[in-house]
Amino acid sequence: MPAMSDEPEFFGKFLKSLGYQEYKCRVCGEKFWSLIPRDRCPDRPCSKYDFLFKDYPKVRNLSLNEARQKFIDFFRRNGHGYVDPYPVLARWRNDLYLTIASIIVFQPAVTEGIVDPPYNPLVIVQPCIRLEDIDEVGLTFGRHLSSFEMGGHHAFNKEDNYIYWVDETLEYAYNFFTKDIGIPEEDIVFKPSWWEGGGNAGPAYEVVVDGLELATLVFMKYRVENSNYSLMNIRVIDTGYGIERIAWFTQRSPTAFHTIFSDLLNRYKDILGIDEPDYHTLKSIVHKLSDIDIGSLDQLRKYLGLYGYLDYYKELRQAILLYTLLDHYRTLALMLSDGIVPSNTGEGYLARLVLRRSLRALYQLGIVPSEYEELAIKLMEEMIDYWRGQYVYSNFIKHRDYILDVLSNEIKKYVETLDRGVRIVDKIIKKKRSLGIDDLVRIYDSHGIPPEMIANRAKEHGVEISIPHDFYSLVAKKHGQPKTLQKYREHSLPSEIVDWVSGFPETRKLFHLDPYLRRFKAKVIGIKNNYVILDQSAFYPLAGGQDHDVGHLVLPDNIRVKVKKVYKYGEVIIHELEKDVGKILSKGDIVEGNINWLRRYRLMRHHTATHIILGAARRILGDHVWQAGAEKTIEKGRLDITHYRMLTSEEIKKIEELANKIVDERIDLRFNYLGKFEAEKKYGIKIYQGGAVISKTLRIVEIPGWDAEACYGTHLHNTGEVGGIKIIDVEKIQDGVIRLEYIAGTRIPEYSYNLENIIEKIASMIKTSPKQILPGIEKFYDEYIETKEILSRYREKLMKLYEDRLAQELIEVCGYKIIYLYNDIGDHRFYRDLALNISRRGAIIFYDSGKYIEVFYDPARLTRPIDLRTVLNELIKKYPDIRGGGKQDHITFRSNISSKELFNSFRRILSEMNSCEEN
Repeated sequence: MPAMSDEPEFFGKFLKSLGYQEYKCRVCGEKFWSLIPRDRCPDRPCSKYDFLFKDYPKVRNLSLNEARQKFIDFFRRNGHGYVDPYPVLARWRNDLYLTIASIIVFQPAVTEGIVDPPYNPLVIVQPCIRLEDIDEVGLTFGRHLSSFEMGGHHAFNKEDNYIYWVDETLEYAYNFFTKDIGIPEEDIVFKPSWWEGGGNAGPAYEVVVDGLELATLVFMKYRVENSNYSLMNIRVIDTGYGIERIAWFTQRSPTAFHTIFSDLLNRYKDILGIDEPDYHTLKSIVHKLSDIDIGSLDQLRKYLGLYGYLDYYKELRQAILLYTLLDHYRTLALMLSDGIVPSNTGEGYLARLVLRRSLRALYQLGIVPSEYEELAIKLMEEMIDYWRGQYVYSNFIKHRDYILDVLSNEIKKYVETLDRGVRIVDKIIKKKRSLGIDDLVRIYDSHGIPPEMIANRAKEHGVEISIPHDFYSLVAKKHGQPKTLQKYREHSLPSEIVDWVSGFPETRKLFHLDPYLRRFKAKVIGIKNNYVILDQSAFYPLAGGQDHDVGHLVLPDNIRVKVKKVYKYGEVIIHELEKDVGKILSKGDIVEGNINWLRRYRLMRHHTATHIILGAARRILGDHVWQAGAEKTIEKGRLDITHYRMLTSEEIKKIEELANKIVDERIDLRFNYLGKFEAEKKYGIKIYQGGAVISKTLRIVEIPGWDAEACYGTHLHNTGEVGGIKIIDVEKIQDGVIRLEYIAGTRIPEYSYNLENIIEKIASMIKTSPKQILPGIEKFYDEYIETKEILSRYREKLMKLYEDRLAQELIEVCGYKIIYLYNDIGDHRFYRDLALNISRRGAIIFYDSGKYIEVFYDPARLTRPIDLRTVLNELIKKYPDIRGGGKQDHITFRSNISSKELFNSFRRILSEMNSCEEN
């Protein structure tokens, strides 16, 4: 990072004008500004939470709600426009999953100067989620929270529009804390620092009072790319006031959790049947431990012993787990109410991590897995009800059913994971006797098995595993942001074409001005081999999940050339032709473009149908449904949606019926171009269904009263033109994502013709007419079931006969009983069961299924086990074409050699290995 000495304006005049002087902490060696002489900074670990026992005559108790409002009112009085909080799920960005700070709302669109802010300056109180320190939650008694409210006042300074900078920001902080909160000026310390996040950075001041940091004032002036710092064109005031910390400071309660959650904390204690140390003792303990990094519950006992509080270990341990649950359930409610669907990837992974860590806290309180669901639901219900009436958390009540349903569903999955986990862990430990942090993270990612379970199970096997105290923080950091920081590119242009295109002006997009335009004339402004750029074009490029147009260009002298593909790079449209036209076309030539209308119209139908179906899915399944991917081709449309379980037949039917109702209502679509914040204010963040759009102006495609999205694609003018929608397939493609495939308009009769052909073929096969196919199949099925039952009885009788006969044919080799089985009737199930039955008589089975060979035995029945892998290696030496593998008691392989010859070789190897001759 740039050196502080390079920041001359950072050491402003305001603090000096008040009489502040610079001091150096004798403990940490860092500098700070104070009105009174100090030999140490009032920040931990150099100082304790001294505010807990200090009297501030002018400071009155503030609830979280009051602290939030006081912050907003102060900055409104000082000329800041108010911005409502955004969701904790940062849908307007492609480089972050969660809103980790208030400035995230305005990056990169505003901070890069692409878009003007809604107000300048502005104030916002933004719910935020940070999981990088999740393992510290509870242990630091409120200094760390996985979710919190950040009060931010922001100013965006341009070269021609100065708002305010360092001195004004310091003055606002000073006035707010001394006049509105009532903190004595001599208690406020300003400590130089540094902050970076979301792609930007800058020097900062931390505002610290008697052991508690209340705000961070960042003077954002750098862009950070690959650890390189470059000056921004816009200098940004980025402040973060801890609203919870301000309320905690004014109340001086033992922990921040007592301030934030008030009487909810006591309700949680009653539900969980636990207690914490009495109020004054707890306050004293928190003060004593406030300058210590406890690290983990295991280390808690040691520190309590140092200060003479060892008798309170059990109660304090329970209290810390209680605080963890309060924090995690608020965080989960925020995540789920903003539409996150738990899954194994992205933001869904982070939600699942928080949930499973909350279940870990229940486990540490001695609660058994069978009780998790009922208890968690009760705790979440209390959490939702507690925040009723506070606008910041209004979504809790609105999405109550979804939150509780997801919680129930996830806990059921988790308990099933624990049941399977024991077997998985046993296999892993048996295979790998020592496990490191990478192994623990990999097992958690792959199977969801918590490290505590792995460690406990490993201990039973005599293996000691060390779990890092920040395990979940490490996992959260690993999965905290998308792997790609830029929106994917849909083009597949050669690199030399990309370089060529970058110098051209924006193409006038006729397909947006009139999507029904089939013919147009345009001027050629660029030619390279078979790639052509026009000043305007009606050819739609591959973009927004919609397939490109095709057609042809009519060149001078009436030469027709096919347009194979159409691409978009930036705002330039590139036409790929079927052949090189460099010798027959020149810059400045006028050409005529002709669109393949049938293709275009089908694409328009499927794209408009996509918006209709998404709206229907959100109404049937809930507002958490979000587009996870989409594709529109001439054959069909595809929409991937986020949902926490597979759709039922009834849900699919309701979505289809509701979608067709919108078709029948013949709603006119609207196409508007709005500024980013204007569009977000009018329609909400749901406009970013297709991904974030970083642009000054957004093209909003709206089906009034139904759906509105920032969308690049071509659409019909009226929903009635879709003609009809038929969902043809629904499948779960990954955890938390459901894929719907559908057709529209004239594709429906084509699909129906195919179905009719299939029905006719089935009718022919069962020798009936298409009209009688249902009773015909019912009759066919009844006969099948009857035949199956008869066959099963035959199998039972035949099995007994075969078993008894083959038991007499067992060959003894060196004390082992072996037998050769060949599936000569093609009934693999029968022969496999037969082989298993004989193996239970203590025999080694050599079984040729007709496709591969299996050799196995029952370890519990074989008195003298043998490693069949050794036998397989000897067979491979003799027959190199053998391909296979397995484990000690079961090998599988394939070979071109006859199985009878391989069996004889197997017998000889067995004899040689045991130095004996066959009996």
